[in-house]
Amino acid sequence: MAEIFIRQLIDDLDGKPIDTGLGHEVTFSYQGADYRIDLRPANADKIESVFAPYIKVAEKVSSTGKARAKTSTAARASSGSGRSVEQLKSIRDWASKNGLDVSPRGRIKAEVIDAFDAAH
Repeated sequence: MAEIFIRQLIDDLDGKPIDTGLGHEVTFSYQGADYRIDLRPANADKIESVFAPYIKVAEKVSSTGKARAKTSTAARASSGSGRSVEQLKSIRDWASKNGLDVSPRGRIKAEVIDAFDAAH
């Protein structure tokens, strides 16, 4: 006795069958959750065109969860506080605008960092 098993993929969005070899498994993450969806070529094109403007301006995150900064290595370096150069600059700018005493270089007082964190 012979048996034939047919595996038919179905488009998760519209429920239509996906022709053999033409399915697109799309994976994405949103708000910390990972998703996977099987789509026909037409729906895969639609999701790609919707995501394209966001992907163009987004920062890519590696599989280890660490962001790949768009700036130079020097700007990505962290200080003894564990904060990046960009974060420290933001803290200094915020502190100056809010009347807190902060030097343009060197260590930032813990009170200033705590106030910045509380405000954000």
